[in-house]
Amino acid sequence: MENFKIDVDADGIALVTFDVPGRSMNTLTSGVMAELPELVERIKTDDAIKGAVITSSKASGFCAGADLGDIAGGMIGGTDLQSAFDAGWKMNGALRALETCGKPVAAAINGLALGGGLELTLACHYRVAGDNPKIQLGLPEIKVGLFPGGGGTQRLPRLIGVQAAMMAMTEGKSFRPNDAKGAGFIHEVVPAGTEVEAAKAWIKGGGKAQQPWDDKGFKQPGGGPYHPVGVQNFIVGNAMIRKQTYGNYPAATNLMKAVYEGLQVPMDAALRIETRYFIKTLMTPQAQGMIRSLFLSKQELDKGAVRPANVPPSDAKKVTVIGAGMMGAGIAYVQALAGIQTILIDRDQEAADKGKAHVEELLKKRLSRGQLTQDKYDALLASVVATTDYDQIKGSDLVIEAVFENREIKADVTKRAEAQLEKGAVFGSNTSTLPITGLAEASVRPEDFIGIHFFSPVDKMMLVEIIMGEKTSPEALAKSLDYVLKIKKTPIVVNDGRGFYTSRCFGTYVAEGLAMLEEGYAPALIDNIGRATGMPRGPLEMHDDVALDLSVKVSKQTAIDLGDNYVPLPGSEIVRVMVEDLGRYGRKNGKGFYDYDQKPKTLWKGLSDLAAVKINDSTPELVEDQKQRLLYRQAVEVAKCWAEGVIDDPREADVGAILAWGFAPWTGGPITYIDQIGTKAFVEQADKYAAQYGERFQVPQMLRDMAAKNETFYGKFAGTKAAA
Repeated sequence: MENFKIDVDADGIALVTFDVPGRSMNTLTSGVMAELPELVERIKTDDAIKGAVITSSKASGFCAGADLGDIAGGMIGGTDLQSAFDAGWKMNGALRALETCGKPVAAAINGLALGGGLELTLACHYRVAGDNPKIQLGLPEIKVGLFPGGGGTQRLPRLIGVQAAMMAMTEGKSFRPNDAKGAGFIHEVVPAGTEVEAAKAWIKGGGKAQQPWDDKGFKQPGGGPYHPVGVQNFIVGNAMIRKQTYGNYPAATNLMKAVYEGLQVPMDAALRIETRYFIKTLMTPQAQGMIRSLFLSKQELDKGAVRPANVPPSDAKKVTVIGAGMMGAGIAYVQALAGIQTILIDRDQEAADKGKAHVEELLKKRLSRGQLTQDKYDALLASVVATTDYDQIKGSDLVIEAVFENREIKADVTKRAEAQLEKGAVFGSNTSTLPITGLAEASVRPEDFIGIHFFSPVDKMMLVEIIMGEKTSPEALAKSLDYVLKIKKTPIVVNDGRGFYTSRCFGTYVAEGLAMLEEGYAPALIDNIGRATGMPRGPLEMHDDVALDLSVKVSKQTAIDLGDNYVPLPGSEIVRVMVEDLGRYGRKNGKGFYDYDQKPKTLWKGLSDLAAVKINDSTPELVEDQKQRLLYRQAVEVAKCWAEGVIDDPREADVGAILAWGFAPWTGGPITYIDQIGTKAFVEQADKYAAQYGERFQVPQMLRDMAAKNETFYGKFAGTKAAA
C-alpha cells in the first residue's frame, strides 16, 4: 500500500502508519479511499495481527480530512445517482468494516484530526490524543456547505448525545484534546509523543473489539427521537437551525434529517441514510459553490496562485507599521506571530504604547489558552518596538501605513518613511478607499508603492486586499504577496479604483439598506431581510459597525474628487444629519441606527423622524424580492468592477467577497451567484430592478454580451489569470 505502512510487533499489534506521499498533511485522497478496504481486510484476516493502532507519520497532524478537489469530483462528475452513492459509500463501508473486524483497533492521534480524519478515529474502538494545545479535533464540513459523510452524523451522537453532537457539527466546532475527552469522544489524553504507547497498552490490557452501539444493551445518550427528552433536541434544534441559516444552507437541514432518521435504525442502515443525504447535499448548488470558493479557490490563493512567477521569493524579516490604532496594532500582532521584527510608529509615544498594549492583550489571550509558552510570549512581545522615531524604519523590508483616511496625512507619512527605506523596499498603504495611484504621487518610487488593505479586526479577518497602482511593479506585488502569505492571510490582487473591490462592493449593501429606509421600509424589516439573505448582519447594523462618521467623511472626499460627476447616494442625507447634527456615529460611540447603552441593542426611536415608515408589514413574496434586491445590487457592482478591470479572476472575486464583507457564503460568492442564476436570467432581473429603483442596477455591456452568448464567468475566465 502506498499510503499506509504496517509493522507488526512481537505482541501481534499492528502499527498502521498513515503517510500520504508527497503531501505535507495527510488527507483522504482517492488513493487513500481505494486502500482503506485493503487495509481493513489485512487487519481482519491476518492471523498474526491481534489488534491495530492507527497513527500518522506527519509532524503536521493526523489527518486534515477529505481532499475535496479529488474525492468530491468523483461524486458529482455525472448525473448517475447510483454511481455517486457508490462513490460516497466507499469510506462509510470501509470504516464500518473496520469497527466490525473482530479485532481491537485504537487511534493514536498525534496531531489535528478534522472532518474525515476524525471520522476515521471514531470508527476505532479506542481513541488516544496527545496533550498538545495545537491539536484540533472536529467536524468542520458545514463551513464548506457539507456535513460529515464518513459516519460522523451517526457515531458522534451515539457517543456524546444528540444536543452536543448537533451543536458541534452545525457550528463546525474544533475541540482541544482535553475538551474532547470531557465531551466524551476521546478516551485518553497522554503526554505528546506517547500516544502509540498508550494505544498499545489499551490493546494489551484487553481492549474490547466492539463499538458501544453494536452492544445489544446500547442506549442512546440523552435519548433518541422518540424518547420524551430526546425528542426535544429535534423540536428545538429544528427551530435553531432555521434561526441560524434562514433556510439558505441545505447542509444544516440534511444533517439534522440524517441524525433524526439514522438514530432510529441499526448502524449499517444509519450509515446508508447518511450517505444518501450527503450525496443529496453535495449535489446542491450551495455545496458546489462553497466547496469551490471556500475550499479549492481559497487553497489556491493561500499557496500564491496569482504571484508573479518570474520574481525571486522574498522573506520580510523587518516591517514597520505607521499608525498604532486598532488596525495598526492588529497588523503588528499578526506580524509578531509570524516572527517578523516590527516597528510600530505613531505621532506620540503614548499612542504608540497604547498600540503595543493591544498587541500585549492579544498575546496574553494566547498565553492563557496554552497556545504560547512564557518564553515565547516574552520573545514575541519584545519583537514589537513602539516608538515615534522614523529613523528606526531603516532596514525595513516593508512599511505599512495605517493612518487616517486623509490624503495630506498619508502624503506626509509617505515622504518621511521613504527617506529611511533602502532600494527595493516596499511601501504599502492600508487605505480602504483612496485610489493608490493618487496616493503614490507623494512617492519618489511609485514602482514600490502598493495598496495592502487589511480588515478589522486584523487578528480575526483572514483576507488582505492587495491593490496595484498604475506604476506598481511586479516585484513589489510579489514581495507583498510573500508577506501576506507569511502572516497566514489569504491575498487577493485587484487593480486601482475608488474603493478598489471590497470597499466599493460592500458599500452597495449598506447603501441599498439606506435606499430602503428612504423608501419607507421599517428599519427592523430592512435588517431582518438583510440577515435572511445570509449576510452576517443587516445593512443598518453593518453601517453602525463601520461607523457613520467614516461614511460621511468618505462621501465628502468622494464629492471633492469627482466634482460635478458626484451623485449622492439615496439616504446619504439621513446619515449626514445623524452624524453632524445629532452626534450619532454608530457602535463606536454607542448610538447610531441602534442604541447600544443596554443589551440587547435597540433601534433608535428617533429614526422615524428622519425616515417615515410606510412599509411595516411583510409577506413572503416581499421578503424574497427584497432579499434578491440586496444580493443583486452587490453582484451588479462586482460585474461593474470586472468590466472596469478592477478585478479579473473569479476565484479572487468570490473568495474576497465572502471573506471581506461576508457576502452570503451559501452562494459561493457573487460571481458564482451570477453564474448559477445564469447570466441571461440575471441580466433580465437586474433590468427590472433598474426600472424600479434606478440606474445603479444597470449591468455593464460586457455582462449583456455574455448573456447573449449564454456565457458564464467561470466558463469564460477561469484559468485566464495565471502567475505571470
